[in-house]
Amino acid sequence: MKALPSIIAYLVFALLLAIMPVTAQHNGYADWLVPNFWLIFFFLSGLTFFVITTILIVQQKNKDNYIQAFLVCTTVKILACLFFIFFFLAKNKVNKYVFLADFFYVYLLNMVFEVYVLLRNLRHKNLS
Repeated sequence: MKALPSIIAYLVFALLLAIMPVTAQHNGYADWLVPNFWLIFFFLSGLTFFVITTILIVQQKNKDNYIQAFLVCTTVKILACLFFIFFFLAKNKVNKYVFLADFFYVYLLNMVFEVYVLLRNLRHKNLS
C-alpha cells in the first residue's frame, strides 16, 4: 500500500479530532480545556504523523525492518510523551483531571488511528 493515502487519511483524522475542542472553546466550555491545549494537540498529532510516516516509509523500503521500526517509533513516542508531560506540568499550573482528560483524548485517539493504519497496511501486504 502506498504511504500517501494513509498520510492524507491521518491529516483528515487530525482535522476531525480538532472539531470537539474548537466547538468546546466557542460554546463556553473553554474550562474543559487546559491552557495551551493546542500545544498538546499539535505535539501529539505531529508525533503521530511522524511515527506513521516513518513506519510506512520503512515498510516500503525494507519490509524486513518493519517490526524494528514500529518498536523504535513506539518507544520514542512514549518517551517523548513522558518528557512532554513532565515539562508541560512543570511550566503550567493546571487542573490535573482536566489535563488528564485532554491529554488522553488526543493521545488515545491518535494511538487508535495509528494502530488502525498500520494494521490496515499489514493486512493489505498479506493479501498481496
